[in-house]
Amino acid sequence: MLKVGVLGAGHLGKIHLRLLQQSDQYELVGFYDENQENAERISKEFGYKNFSTIAKLIHAVDVIDIVTPTLSHYKCAKVAIKSGKHIFIEKPIANTIEEAEEIIALAKEYNVKGQVGHVERFNPAFIATKNMIENPMFIETHRLAEFNPRGTDVPVVLDLMIHDIDAILSVVNSKVKDIHASGVSVISDTPDIANARIEFENGCVANLTASRISLKNMRKSRFFQKDAYISVDFLEKKCEVVRMKDAPEVPGDFDMILQNAEGVKKQIYFTNPDVEANNAILDELESFANAINTDTTPVVTLEQATDALRVAYQIIDCFNK
Repeated sequence: MLKVGVLGAGHLGKIHLRLLQQSDQYELVGFYDENQENAERISKEFGYKNFSTIAKLIHAVDVIDIVTPTLSHYKCAKVAIKSGKHIFIEKPIANTIEEAEEIIALAKEYNVKGQVGHVERFNPAFIATKNMIENPMFIETHRLAEFNPRGTDVPVVLDLMIHDIDAILSVVNSKVKDIHASGVSVISDTPDIANARIEFENGCVANLTASRISLKNMRKSRFFQKDAYISVDFLEKKCEVVRMKDAPEVPGDFDMILQNAEGVKKQIYFTNPDVEANNAILDELESFANAINTDTTPVVTLEQATDALRVAYQIIDCFNK
């Protein structure tokens, strides 16, 4: 079992602590939180060992789980990596591209592994359909959330849309060619609602919408490709695949047939792939343990997370223009 320590015991940090304690791949050594009053309260309530300094915690573990505010990701990662510890960092990987690239360089220099918490990669509905998404040419995503003051310290692109940016980059095998975007600040100092159009070199177009001032929550993505349409509901953990194949010579009474202007007939098939219930946060943490133990590439690499951050900042740059 890998000895693990958690940096940051806020809302998400407490979830990580609970799951790591349950995991049979990790031994939870303890945590550090700069708010000592909060740290002592959590330690007393749940029994986790509260370390008085970051250095003491890092010294006692093999893996550091960084669940601090984004502004401190780089500082925490740098100290952990230079101590030879593997790092799991919550998304986004860092506050700037420069910080992210230095984290990558340090991880290579000190020969440690790193993974970033883009948890939607482990969403069971996405897992059930990912192998079916082949060369999508149009993608549409909607990620809408009810207002929550937590997270408004960063633009909605870094708070919410980055989940969809990462998922899209993981299935589109092409480089980004161009980006157009607009954002509006309604209640925060930074944009609360944003729309982006990402064009890829292979012709694929992705249209992303994110809002944190909606009246209801929604997290849906739709992927359109040759002879297929795939819908993924990340919130409800449901998915649907609609495929078109050449229609049979003699269609059945209940077969759904489409005919185009040229007279070509296609039959439509609806399927709902099996979605296996899981705990996505536990799965991402344990997948990292597996990558360390088997010396394989983590599911969400530092480089992939940096690519997502780079696209996110290109979108934010469009707002500023």
